[in-house]
Amino acid sequence: MAEREQQAEADSSPEDKVLPSLPSYSFMIPKKEINMVPDMAKWKCSQAYADYIGFIMTLNGGAKGKKLTCEYRISEPVEKLVALLNTLDCWIDETPPVDQPSRFGNKAFRTWYNKLDQEAENLVATVIPQQLSAATPEVAVYLKESVGNPTRIDYGTGHEAAFAAFLCCLCKIGVLQVDDQLALVFKVFNRYLEVMRKLQKTYRMEPAGSQGVWGLDDFQFLPFIWGSAQLVDHPTLEPRHFLAEKVVNDNHKDYMFLECILFITQMKTGPFAEHSNQLWNISAVPSWAKVNQGLIRMYKAECLEKFPVIQHFKFGSLLSIQPVKS
Repeated sequence: MAEREQQAEADSSPEDKVLPSLPSYSFMIPKKEINMVPDMAKWKCSQAYADYIGFIMTLNGGAKGKKLTCEYRISEPVEKLVALLNTLDCWIDETPPVDQPSRFGNKAFRTWYNKLDQEAENLVATVIPQQLSAATPEVAVYLKESVGNPTRIDYGTGHEAAFAAFLCCLCKIGVLQVDDQLALVFKVFNRYLEVMRKLQKTYRMEPAGSQGVWGLDDFQFLPFIWGSAQLVDHPTLEPRHFLAEKVVNDNHKDYMFLECILFITQMKTGPFAEHSNQLWNISAVPSWAKVNQGLIRMYKAECLEKFPVIQHFKFGSLLSIQPVKS
């Protein structure tokens, strides 16, 4: 345990703000703290907000100018996280949609979710070493929150944020290290996206709190941020090019942003400017650096500062509602 703490401190850098020393935690089951609109002030001043934004920005910086297919370190915890996501994928195959009158919100999702609800701690225990097992119940809550809502059978950016929070917690307890950054985005989060897309398609999940044509996307936001970071200073691809079908088909395996565009075009019909107006507008921005900066601002304003999204976020010892330490 002491060796692990020393290693976590040795591996930290000024850029990495998500690996404090372990003894400060009294692990707890995360719970809701944002119950009314005025509570949002607590969230924006909280340690959780600072840690979450710091985590998103650190991964954003790491992804800049790099392809999904580039070489990066794959640690044992990363491999275990991918195996965990593969298990969730297999459960979808084992839980086919049921016949029902309604086209959307297939009730078989609840059967799938119940399996996760029962097995989440066991799954997370495969990733967290025995000496840190006290953290497992706390961390597992974020995994359960990251796949959609079983009552409404919907999925949105709040669920996506819970998965980023899940990864952030694993960093904070030292399971994931600074040099796992690229693998977290390109390997783990990308696999998470694949599984979520399969859930959305298989069970015809509703978008949670969708703004329809005026939202960036029905379901996701982070892959557009990190995906635009990948394209910063690209020698040939400019924002205007993502509207071209050939560009998307030729490059989607290298760039998360283009993979998102491909998924949208597969799921929606009609002119792109009509079904995805915000993305259409982004294609007019002159550089990927400006797109990336704009999307980060938009993410804060449209997701992290919106009560309907953050009211569902849960706070524990690792992502604390307490005011940020100066």
